[in-house]
Amino acid sequence: MDLSAFSPITRELLSPDRVFDLGPGHPNEKMRGRLSSLSVENLFAPEQVRQPDFARACLAALWLYHDFLDESHALSQEFASAEGSFWHGIMHRREPDYPNAAYWFCRVGHHAVFDALGPAAQALAATSAVTVAIPSSWNPFWFIDFCEGCAGKNQPGEDLARLIQKREWELLFDYCYRKVVGRE
Repeated sequence: MDLSAFSPITRELLSPDRVFDLGPGHPNEKMRGRLSSLSVENLFAPEQVRQPDFARACLAALWLYHDFLDESHALSQEFASAEGSFWHGIMHRREPDYPNAAYWFCRVGHHAVFDALGPAAQALAATSAVTVAIPSSWNPFWFIDFCEGCAGKNQPGEDLARLIQKREWELLFDYCYRKVVGRE
């Protein structure tokens, strides 16, 4: 992910680059204070926040990036939008609470991010040592099932699932960030 499009604070919070666990992971306690001090205004400075709901979605995403699922959950459930439901679904998938993740992805419907995520997942699968038939059109329910089948079991597809999940996070975060600062 090209970090140059993001604010200095955002770049700092996304460094170092990481691939998330399929499960809840381990909260990065070194980042708790930094994340707690964030506001919609200071996260995007010097840019003007044009769409506050998308800004809150970015905050939920950053908590999730550092494996603080409860904090991410609290933020993502505060706004009723496709993006809030998307972050909410990712968080529940990682919890893992797969039926609840599916519920939230039902609320997402077809999201613009899916159009880029499908080909990205197929490209990742093409370079993987694992043979996986990824649907030609992105299907978040297929991915929930794939993650459930791989998570914590040292299954051959787990590394691929983690890379797809990372790309999903990047695409959704970039989408939300661009909406916040008006670079759609």
